[in-house]
Parts: sequence; structure tokens; C-alpha cells
Amino acid sequence: MARHRTDRRRNPTVTIYRRLARRAALVAVPVVALALSACGGGSNPLSTAPASGQASAGGPVVVGSANFTESEILADIYAGALNGAGVQATTKTGIGSREVYVKALQDGSIDAVPDYSGNLLRYFDKNATAVSAADVMKALPAATPQGLAVLDPANAEDKDSIVVTQATADKYGLKTLADLGKVCDQISLGMPPEAKDRPQGLPGLKAKYGCTPKQFVPLSDGGGPVTIKALLDNQIQAADVFTTSPLISQNHLVTLEDPQNNFAAQQVVPLVRTDRITDKAKGVLNKVQAALTTADLVKLNDQVSGSAKQDPKAAADAWLKEKGLAA
Repeated sequence: MARHRTDRRRNPTVTIYRRLARRAALVAVPVVALALSACGGGSNPLSTAPASGQASAGGPVVVGSANFTESEILADIYAGALNGAGVQATTKTGIGSREVYVKALQDGSIDAVPDYSGNLLRYFDKNATAVSAADVMKALPAATPQGLAVLDPANAEDKDSIVVTQATADKYGLKTLADLGKVCDQISLGMPPEAKDRPQGLPGLKAKYGCTPKQFVPLSDGGGPVTIKALLDNQIQAADVFTTSPLISQNHLVTLEDPQNNFAAQQVVPLVRTDRITDKAKGVLNKVQAALTTADLVKLNDQVSGSAKQDPKAAADAWLKEKGLAA
């Protein structure tokens, strides 16, 4: 997968400047100014947005991802499908939370990113009440800011869920989040840092289940190994883990039911810049969406995060080949 690194080689414009300076100082200054303005160096992957002229002229579609494994796999799938169809694409993975990568879309640092319908709707509209898949997708286009758009939703869904160990479930008699609400003051809850303020995070758990945990523990690995280890070591007693994580079954964890739908439907959707995604690119990404299933997500996550430790791009390429979407 493409990652951006700082180029530490000597800047060729400096050499040009020195040569031109010796010949004609009056000519050198504007020439060098133009050369320097075209270089755009720097190691921050979110500070290299193309100018509007460059974007309109084409160039590779940059597919970003959030900072967890499944999002990286999906970014590689999107980029691989685009490249296979003749639409040049690269990736910028591990950008961060939704708060970060939406800004990256808006400033032109990236052109597309995989996201999840329910959480995206609530991010754009904090007063949104839709929870079913159909209602979420009906409300989402109108809530999406100008310049951005969502493409077709996949059948694949990956929702947040609260999981506990079997021992904790037995100790407190936990089957649902309503049960958790009754003992929440005895529970340390691990969730992503942004869940402290997001509607489906602590505010939603409190409003719908009366759950105010004894301690909120911010964990930034998206319900990954760090979160699971904290849970198994009893440093936390409940954790936010994605429903497609193979770590749930591997560690015999109990997923608590969510009868009040605190966690809305979460179909995979591409979020894109409308000025950078052509009709051809939309068609390619929508073909991916039509082929992607929840079972695929579980399998892909297991291939990358499980014992095989497969590279995300390799797993993505194999999936594209299996679905007939490779070049």
C-alpha cells in the first residue's frame, strides 16, 4: 500500500537557483519562485492536497482509510478495483478517526474513504434518529456536506458492539446493554477516545440504558488486540469491538444485545469528493459494494489480524480476484 515518506534528497530547485543566479539574477528569482511553488514538500500526508487546477486535470484517486485494520483493507480493495478498471488510484491509510479523515476529504488530501452509514449520519447530523438500514440511507445524502457524497451501500455491515468476557457475563448476568446499565457503575468501559462525546458512545449508552461507567478508558486501536488484552486482563470489564472482528469468537467473548438500537445500522459506504470521482470510478466502486458481504469482512479481518498475518493489500487483491473484480 502506498505510504507517504519525507524525501530527504537534495532539492533540485536549489541547484537550479544557484546556476541561474550566476547567469542572470534578475531572471532567476521568478523562475525559482515558480519552481519552489510546484514542489510541495513535507512529510505530513494530510498537507499535500492538490491545487484545484491539478484536481481538475486528473491524477490518481487517493483512497484514504481510518486507523484500524478493516478500513485499511477496504481502502486497498477500492484502490485495487479502480486500478484494475483503468482508473489510477493510490492509498493513504491509517489517517485517524472520522473527525480527521472527513477534513482530509474536504481539504483535498484524499478523494474517497470507506465509512459506515449509521455513524456517518450521526457525525453529520447529531440530531439524527434513523437506526434501520433503509432509514439511515434515506437520511444520509441530505446530511452530507456539499462537495461530498456517499455511493451505494454494501450488504456488508460492521457495527459497534459492547462485548464482555464470559466470566463477566456470568458474574453480572449480562445478556443485553439494558443488563449492563444496571451494573454500569461497577464497570470500566473501553471505547475509542471519540466515543466520549459521540451520540452512540457514552451519551447514547447513558440516555438509552442509564449506563454511566465507573471509568471510561480511551483505547485507540479500534477494538483490536490492545482492547482485547485489556478486557482479558480485567483492566476493563466491557469494550467496544466491531461485530466483524474475529477476536470476538477467537476469545469466546459475549456480545451484548442492543434492544434500543444505540448502535445504528452500519453498512459499508464509500464517502467521496464529487469533483474527483468520475462516473466510471463510481461504477467501479458500486460494483465492489454490490459484491461485499459481512462474511467477507469477517474473513478478511481474520486473514489480516489472525494467525495468518496477511498483508492488507494482499488480502484485498485476493478478494478482488475471487469476486472477478481484478484486472
